[in-house]
Amino acid sequence: MVSQEQRRRQLAREKFLRQQQRRTTARRKARMRNAAIASVLGVILIGSVALYTTGVVLGDDDDKTNASAEVTPSASATSKAPDPCDKPAEGKAKTQTWKKEPGLSVDKSAKYTMKLETTCGDIDIALKAKAAPHTVNSFDFLAGKGYFDHTKCHRLTTEGIYVLQCGDPTAQGNGGPGYNIPDENLKDTSLKDNMYPAGTVAMANTGQPDSGGSQFFLVYQNSQLPPSYTPFGTVSEEGMAVLKKIAAAGAQPADPTTGNTAPNATVVINKATVTKS
Repeated sequence: MVSQEQRRRQLAREKFLRQQQRRTTARRKARMRNAAIASVLGVILIGSVALYTTGVVLGDDDDKTNASAEVTPSASATSKAPDPCDKPAEGKAKTQTWKKEPGLSVDKSAKYTMKLETTCGDIDIALKAKAAPHTVNSFDFLAGKGYFDHTKCHRLTTEGIYVLQCGDPTAQGNGGPGYNIPDENLKDTSLKDNMYPAGTVAMANTGQPDSGGSQFFLVYQNSQLPPSYTPFGTVSEEGMAVLKKIAAAGAQPADPTTGNTAPNATVVINKATVTKS
C-alpha cells in the first residue's frame, strides 16, 4: 500500500515532469519560430542565384544578393477568399538593372510622398527623406524609371509577422535593381521593443548589412522584428484600409520552389510615383 508521503512525492515528481515537458515544448516552439523568422526574411543562396525564403518583412534583389525582407515565421496559408482586387492594367514589368546606386540628389529638407496605384486601391506613403536619404533617393530614381510599374507583390505573411512584400519585377523574391543601398534609420523612434508598428514601410534585405535593393514590405499589423530593416515610410490611413483588405483575403500555401506565400488577392502595382513637395 502506498503511503501518503510516497503519494505526495509521486505527485510532486509528476508535476515536475509536466513542467519540464512544457518548458521543452516552449523551447522547441521558440527555436522553430526563430528559424522560421530567419528563413522568411533571410536568403538561401543556391549557386549564383539568391532565393528569398518565405516571409520581411520581409528576396534577393539581383545576382549580387541584393535585398529581400524575410525574417518572420513561415506564413501559414489561410483559407481561400474571393479576390477583392481588380485586374491589372496592361503592361509588363521592366527588368532593367544598374551597376551602381544613383547619385544622391534627394532634398533632405523636403517632403516626399510615394503613391502606389495598385489593383486593390491606392496606397500613399509619406517618405522619410531626412532619416533615410539613400533609400528615398533610390525609390525616387526607380519610380521615375517605371521600375515598379506592373510589378506583382509576391509575398503576404499572416502569422508571426504581418507584412506585404513588393518591389521585385520577377515576382519570385530574387529580383532587384543591380545595386545595393546602405541600411539607414535603424534607430527610428517608432521602433520600440523590436516592434515594427502597423503602417511602417521598410526595406527587405538578405540578412547581411547594407544589402537593400528594391524589395520592400508594408506592415499591416504590429510585427515583432529585429531592427535590421530600414524604415523609410509610413502608410496613410486610406492606404492601411487597402492593406487590410489584401490581408483579409489571406495567403496561398508556400511555393515549393521559392518559399513565397503569395497573397490570394491579385496585388499588382500598376504605377508607382514619388512626388516632392
